[in-house]
Amino acid sequence: MNQIQDEKSPRLKFIALIAGGLAVILILTIAPWNYIPVQVTENVKVIAVTEHGCVGESQYGISVVVPQCSAKVGDTVSASFYVPAMELNGYYDRVQDKLATVQP
Repeated sequence: MNQIQDEKSPRLKFIALIAGGLAVILILTIAPWNYIPVQVTENVKVIAVTEHGCVGESQYGISVVVPQCSAKVGDTVSASFYVPAMELNGYYDRVQDKLATVQP
């Protein structure tokens, strides 16, 4: 009876070791910190004026609404908004470069 219990113990440790290693690999591969939003403040060019404020376009291609804005179309105003961290650190560009080398 003791032999059966001794045989299960190393198998359980091995499975736990593999599961732990797989978890570390997944965390480093998925890189959740690249999806966390980061606040950015930049000057945006006003493309429209609405009842809610001015709508501007950032250099990242994101439309930003600036409340209580009295600017006209074509003016630049300062705006704060959130973007995923991968837009700032170049992660998305590196992924696209890797994909380009894999595709025929």
